[in-house]
Amino acid sequence: MNKILSFIWIFLVISIADLKAQQIDQDYVQKIKEFTTDDKFLPASLLDIVDHPTVPSPLKHFGHIIGTEGIVHRTSEIYGYYQKLAETSPLVHMQEMGLTEEGRKFYLIVIGNQESMDRLEHYKGQLAKLADARKTSPEQAEAIILDSKPVYYVSAGMHATEMGAPEMLMELAYRLATSEAGDIKAIRENVITVINPVSEPDGWDKQVDWYFRHTKGREKFDDGFPRSAPYWGKYVFHDNNRDGLQVSQEITKSIFKGFFEFHPTVMLDLHESVPLLYISTGTGPYNDFVDPITQSEWQVMANHDVAEVSAQGMPGAFTWAFYDGWWPGYGIWVANNHNSNGRFYETYGNAGADTYLRDYSTSRFAGDLASSKEWYRPYPASPLVYWSFRNNINYTQVGVIASLYYAATNSQLLLRNFYKKGFNSLEKGKNEGPKAFIIAKEQRDPAMVAYLANQLRVQGIEVHENEEAFVILSEQPYRNLAVSLLTPQAYPKEAKYPPYDAIAWTLPYLYGVEVEAKEDIDFDVSALRLMVSDAVYKGKLAGEGNTYVLPYHAQNTVLPALYWIKGQNRNAEISVLTGSTVVSGDTLPAGSIVFRRINANQASQMAQDFGLDFRAISTSIPADQQKAVNLPRVAIYHTWYNTQDEGWSRYTFDQRGIPYTSIDKDFLKAGALKSKFDVIILPRVRGNAKNFVNGVDKKFGPMPYTKTAEFPSHGFPASTSDMTGGPGFGGIENLRKFVEEGGLLISFDNTSAILAELGIASELSPVNTSGLFHPGSIVRAKVRKTDHPVLYGYPETFPIFRGNGPLLQTDKYNRDLMLVQYGHQPLKDEVPFEGQILGLPEDMKTEKAEKSEEKTPPYVVAGMVRNEQEIVGHGSVFNLPVGRGSVLAFTFDPLHRYLNHHDAPMVWNALINWDRLK
Repeated sequence: MNKILSFIWIFLVISIADLKAQQIDQDYVQKIKEFTTDDKFLPASLLDIVDHPTVPSPLKHFGHIIGTEGIVHRTSEIYGYYQKLAETSPLVHMQEMGLTEEGRKFYLIVIGNQESMDRLEHYKGQLAKLADARKTSPEQAEAIILDSKPVYYVSAGMHATEMGAPEMLMELAYRLATSEAGDIKAIRENVITVINPVSEPDGWDKQVDWYFRHTKGREKFDDGFPRSAPYWGKYVFHDNNRDGLQVSQEITKSIFKGFFEFHPTVMLDLHESVPLLYISTGTGPYNDFVDPITQSEWQVMANHDVAEVSAQGMPGAFTWAFYDGWWPGYGIWVANNHNSNGRFYETYGNAGADTYLRDYSTSRFAGDLASSKEWYRPYPASPLVYWSFRNNINYTQVGVIASLYYAATNSQLLLRNFYKKGFNSLEKGKNEGPKAFIIAKEQRDPAMVAYLANQLRVQGIEVHENEEAFVILSEQPYRNLAVSLLTPQAYPKEAKYPPYDAIAWTLPYLYGVEVEAKEDIDFDVSALRLMVSDAVYKGKLAGEGNTYVLPYHAQNTVLPALYWIKGQNRNAEISVLTGSTVVSGDTLPAGSIVFRRINANQASQMAQDFGLDFRAISTSIPADQQKAVNLPRVAIYHTWYNTQDEGWSRYTFDQRGIPYTSIDKDFLKAGALKSKFDVIILPRVRGNAKNFVNGVDKKFGPMPYTKTAEFPSHGFPASTSDMTGGPGFGGIENLRKFVEEGGLLISFDNTSAILAELGIASELSPVNTSGLFHPGSIVRAKVRKTDHPVLYGYPETFPIFRGNGPLLQTDKYNRDLMLVQYGHQPLKDEVPFEGQILGLPEDMKTEKAEKSEEKTPPYVVAGMVRNEQEIVGHGSVFNLPVGRGSVLAFTFDPLHRYLNHHDAPMVWNALINWDRLK
């Protein structure tokens, strides 16, 4: 009650104050000028910041303005300021949206005029009606639009080194709450602005500590010193903006929650990279399943914003020449995937609050110099700029205000487009194929079938079911997204510019689940029930006996089940069948797991908890047909210069419930690795052997990453007193000894090339290709050693996900080291010679091989590969004996971004059978 009265009093005070001319905060204005390095970077529209009598500006709250040299704020300070705005202005609302992996809070800030705030739930309800054309006819939509306001969602701080926007948004929020300037007033009255102030709070606090601890005050920007903390989130670094299909990280879950609560008409994500201000449209090709209305909105809004920035005399704003518009897995693409509009900015940033002379004279985008005058860059900046933190804030803020003003003056158009896109998707579901997708529940890995159904539901796609299958009916508002996720992508080979990211994401192939596309509805739709909660596959236990058998089909949950049962019952005996075996009249495939000395309750619980089907048997299995499973002690290695992909590996292991130890250079240098671990995994890292051996340049040391009272966010998820240096050649030698003494070393993607460079995987050599271009696509692989334990549960051919990783090969006499190859055709040097071999008798002439009538399936399943003949036949997975141990080298990443779950069981197979891969 007291808060309501205080709001009434504040509102009266504001109303009285607004009758008079608003006072400009001259101190604030003077500081803006002081920290802006050039008048061309100083927009006049930002020099009218209000000196409000009751709502504190950043200057009054912090004692300094936003953009002050050498000052950035931790999340507690940022949230504290928004809390103060919410306490002093009835036009600002602050709400929690969940917790990060480390327990920090996510918040959204909602700003509008008094009428908007009073009717906020009403307006959210109106947008929800417009989002579903099944419930709202075109005539009803027109009436709703007249009683609606667009929600414009602005987010910042997803990438922690991009430090301008989270600071800028505090100043923008103050302007939106207090200013009576014409454009701000129009925004406040006609738009509901939703601000995500710090998208990744964990990473932001780590980076702020990093700035104050290590980079503040450095004389040069390009001096080789790491500008970023080694970690942002607990698991995911820059790829936190590549999680929009998996929705695995808490940051993504928060973004999705905000979208489905508010149904924003536009979402704008603020980033920093290219000079001076890029406003997204992209070079194309655009995603096939984004409505043409959205694609047109990108153009109109981008050109509007560029024009507004240029109109203020500010050079360097541009569009088009950066990014493409194809990959649908960015965080902000929750909007584009759901009939809204997702956009982003890239402002030039210094990874902190210092001022530097920046030289981008050689930078090119879409082939053109970044400082050249082009149709998409009407007013370029000079190729060298003296660039400050405040310059960054000026550019981003002017652009955002321009975009918000566009929404304010085109609100009905944006709302009508929002409805029309959902209507179009629904009509396509009615009139175009496929009309439905059927996912049979009984498949080789039923738990992954349930997982696919749940992932579709996370995306807002409606899933129905009956006893036999999950069913996705196309006649629904997010039909386009469903088709995009469930059918192969065909990236155009003739695209002029390289793609910005991966180009294939067909979930059935990535998950190893069969999905049937139905062109007609030939089943009883009324018999289906809509899923309202997640599917859970609970495995079954059948048969009688005290031995339990798991038929193996490379299910993803088998290895965690083994660790679980050993944790429950230390006396449990586990073995694996080394070949196809007939048991009680049934044929069990190689890799099937046999359990003894466990009871029926444990077997039943394991079946239910891990989604696995067991058989109890009373017959014995010959000892020579099975091998005891010795579950390994696993380590996952991380460098201190690149933690991106090891984070995804750790996340995958944690999600699967597979125990591991995270290790770094100091473990390698200490040696005695085999006494501590049985398996060491080397996830993909950037760079080459030199980077791997030497790590961060020691001239910058010591560089601690430890938790202290002054820097409390550091030391997690790993800690070191000095990040500089690498394992050195001594550590590499210890890694070699680990393998020679019987350990298994598993390498992903370019770490396989690094091991080849270092001589640990000496049989592997790089392959020089001519024009091979292999962006992230789903391609076919063929098994060469069908009886090898790494391939248990896999058919002879299967799809894998591969990007532009290394291509490696062995000499011809060593081809038995190759377990899997890319594509179906052999290498040229493996094609049998046809004809007379000189020196041999005529009757030993080689017979001409009979050509198979069966057509060879294409290499590319989804995506695109140029000059694929350069890779087909080369090795995909190698097993290399080294001493008493072995190296298992993948030339792709089988744990890529928690997406390619069908590839992962090759790793699980290696761990189950780690001591018999030679």
